Amino acid sequence: MNTLVIVLIAAVVLIAAYAFYGRWLAKKWGIDPTAKTPAVRLEDGKDYVPTNGWTVFCHQFSSIAGAGPVTGAIQAAAFGWLPVLLWILIGGVFFGAVTDFGALYASVKNDGKSIGMLIEKYIGKFGRKIFLLFCWLFTLLVIAAFADMVAGTFNAYEVVDGVTQLSESATTNGAAGMISIMFMVCAVVFGLAKKKFNISGWKEVVFGLACIVVSFVVGMNFPLTFTKETWSYITFVYIFFAAVLPMWLLKQPRDYMTTFMFGGMIAGAVIGLFVAHPTMNLPVFTGFTNDKLGNLFPILFVTVACGAVSGFHSLVSSETSSKTVENEKDMLKVGYGAMVLESLLAVIALCVAGAAAASDGTAAVGTPFQIFSRGVAGFFEMFGVPVYVATAFMTMCVSALALTSLDAVARIGRMSFQELFSVDDMEHAAPWRKLFCNTYFSTIVTLLCGYVLTKIGYANIWPLFGSANQLLSALVLLTLCVFLKVTGRSNKMLFPPLIIMFCVTFTALVQRFMAMVKAIQNAAAVTIPAGETTWGAVFIANGLQLIIAVLLIALGLVIVVNSTKSLVNSKSNSEKAD
Repeated sequence: MNTLVIVLIAAVVLIAAYAFYGRWLAKKWGIDPTAKTPAVRLEDGKDYVPTNGWTVFCHQFSSIAGAGPVTGAIQAAAFGWLPVLLWILIGGVFFGAVTDFGALYASVKNDGKSIGMLIEKYIGKFGRKIFLLFCWLFTLLVIAAFADMVAGTFNAYEVVDGVTQLSESATTNGAAGMISIMFMVCAVVFGLAKKKFNISGWKEVVFGLACIVVSFVVGMNFPLTFTKETWSYITFVYIFFAAVLPMWLLKQPRDYMTTFMFGGMIAGAVIGLFVAHPTMNLPVFTGFTNDKLGNLFPILFVTVACGAVSGFHSLVSSETSSKTVENEKDMLKVGYGAMVLESLLAVIALCVAGAAAASDGTAAVGTPFQIFSRGVAGFFEMFGVPVYVATAFMTMCVSALALTSLDAVARIGRMSFQELFSVDDMEHAAPWRKLFCNTYFSTIVTLLCGYVLTKIGYANIWPLFGSANQLLSALVLLTLCVFLKVTGRSNKMLFPPLIIMFCVTFTALVQRFMAMVKAIQNAAAVTIPAGETTWGAVFIANGLQLIIAVLLIALGLVIVVNSTKSLVNSKSNSEKAD
């Protein structure tokens, strides 16, 4: 089938969903353009910052459009392109966008409170503590998976016959890494300039594009050929600053600039598909069982992950975006619009992978990032863009997908850790509690734990990440059901995705638990030669995941029980709707 037809069908479905279903939700729940948002009422210059709607949209899209839509869609294509496409469209329209929009809406209507704080309000303090612990564990998985991807993307070395040497892509990878560093520097300059000179409108666009050009010129002329380990250290240093600095200084300007890059990447892919209109070489459907991934249910759903629905998105909506929306009318495009655009990105990634596959249906060789970047870089080359420039640009783009999620999740992880130990009267709290709630201490603890998990590798973490991510979305939907009920708003549209996601995620987590137990049992049955540390590797790869999986299952069940009780016992329209 022609890949261009697939993209056009997906675009029409997603645009129609935004125009009709998204606006129907906004009308059903109620949007008040005259109301003062938390960003306006509680402005503090750090987290609560009134921001133009399109800038918030850029932040939301850049933060949620991480590695998920590319990695998930391409990996799940092992079941065939049709089931992946159907789940991206159905999930994106009725599951993911609804969850993102609902989380943003509920947060804005509650002074920009995070989902954890909303759970305390509508479900209870115990439920909040358990949910915050769940969120913090989840952020560790995201940090580990995406940081490992970024470091691997910029790595300039490879091991051949036991000897470490520069790889063929060393210069390209090093250029992308240097561009990333320059992006961070230029983002700070951009943020300071906007703050001091109040740059907006076309001047903001020109300044942002100028920063992008400078970053690329410097990066491509001065590539950094570092090892994966060195890039891992650099990545964690960056996300430390992203987690503690004010939003306006680093994160918002970087997201604004990154959105232009993503726009160029998506445009290049779409135009390339339009001009070349390659055939979708991947099989339509390969069966309900895959030797490598497992059964279509639930593996397809948790593998596609962010391209259809993601609990992580709701954390971005409630932890950061809700504190910067300056007018309620912007919530639809920020909450619902950013998600359907991400679903379109997932469809494009699927089509690029389909075009890169062999004519007999054999998938292209390489990681999902490599397949996607090579494919789109090939499209750019058709238009006369030099190979080095096209490859460096796409390498930077795919790494930026992970980096923009990394800096958001590091901030969310830090805030979850702080909220976990905070009390109402922090001024008279115990010294240890003040230490745990300290911005820098909580960030360091979170990033250290995430760094340990990078040793597992993103490929091993992804199934557990996907399961936890989808379960988080189900827990958020359950909280939103309570919020909508007590404020007299309709919540019936949330029950189908809520029930389906609980069935999917608990099944996936139990299967993952059993797989890791089996892996440990098999390792224990093998005699380990003296002096080897095989057991240490087995524990890191499976033991840590096993512990986290058990905690996630237990915490998830506790939250479900408490939330369900609150949903049943709460009275409809018992709280005055704002």
